[in-house]
Amino acid sequence: MATQDGGAARLMQLFDGHRLTPTQRRIAHCLVRRAADAPFLSSVEVAELAGVSQPSVTRFAVALGFDGYPALRRHLRDVAPAAGLPVREETYNEYQQAVRAEIDNLQHLAALLADPEPVERAGKLLAASRPLPVLGLRAAAAQARGFAYFAAKVHPDVRLLDESGTMLTDRIDAAVRAGAGVLLCFALPRHPREVVEALRYAKERGLTVVTVADSSFAPVAAHSDLLLPAAVGTALVFDTPCAAMMLGRVLLESMCDDLPDAQARLEEFDARASERALFVE
Repeated sequence: MATQDGGAARLMQLFDGHRLTPTQRRIAHCLVRRAADAPFLSSVEVAELAGVSQPSVTRFAVALGFDGYPALRRHLRDVAPAAGLPVREETYNEYQQAVRAEIDNLQHLAALLADPEPVERAGKLLAASRPLPVLGLRAAAAQARGFAYFAAKVHPDVRLLDESGTMLTDRIDAAVRAGAGVLLCFALPRHPREVVEALRYAKERGLTVVTVADSSFAPVAAHSDLLLPAAVGTALVFDTPCAAMMLGRVLLESMCDDLPDAQARLEEFDARASERALFVE
């Protein structure tokens, strides 16, 4: 749809901030697209339009804090614009709304970074650990992999842990035996049980755990010595962790500040890359 009317905008506000499953987000998107009809649709009709089961619609309403779908529908009718009154036209479609929500997350992160002490402390911890294990499973694997890729250019020993199972504890053991003192974890919704168990095990082995998570109240918080929050966007079917990626780059910057040979390593890499014609200019 090209634009959203006031009813659609109100629905977006109602759904914003709730942790919804992919199925529930499909229902939310269906209601936004049918904003004018939403207050009058039955749960069966919503289920058919969204391509989900009727119990899923009920669980969706409960996830929003209502007793059931009838209570949600009554709420939608209460907030629906009165008949005959002009409705203010919104200038952003649902995709733009998602981008703007992510901008809000980045602005919130910028506000948190007004106090740089937690990130600076994390940078010192990461720089001092030899080796430095970096953990990220499932949705967070990309964030961990991106951090590890760049960190390896300035840190002498970075070990990416992005596979779960029994091998994960083996690799934590190997890092501890090699002298690791810190484990960096990226943890994003939905939080895998393996991550919580891995952090618990890492703490048992004496590692200091630094975690980038979507919230200070995430399940990994209890097993983290230093937790740095970066909210994720929830306006699309799948979460958008742009703030987490940005915080990872800030951590890299902070770590480089405490690695005296970081610049020399980068210059050496650039020289070798040029010799090998590694990049297309």
